Amino acid sequence: MKKVFRNLLAAAVVVGSMSSCSLTLPVAATSNPVGSKVGTAKGTGFFGILFFGADASIKSAAKNGGISKISTVDVKMSNILNLIVSYETIVTGE
Repeated sequence: MKKVFRNLLAAAVVVGSMSSCSLTLPVAATSNPVGSKVGTAKGTGFFGILFFGADASIKSAAKNGGISKISTVDVKMSNILNLIVSYETIVTGE
């Protein structure tokens, strides 16, 4: 019985350590109507602190989508064991 429990616990630890987490949160909204254009900007880092010039700014996302009037801003954060961390800014507007 102990061996089975130990194997199940070990399997749970392995599966948990190989999983990742992703979360999308709203950041801002304006009174501008929601447009059909969507722009994104993504920055990926390592160990939670090494981003090497990554640019996930609202300005870059708007520029990438050709947006001059921003309606909404969302941020998507992904994390794999704090080894690979990425932030993606998603902007909608016209």
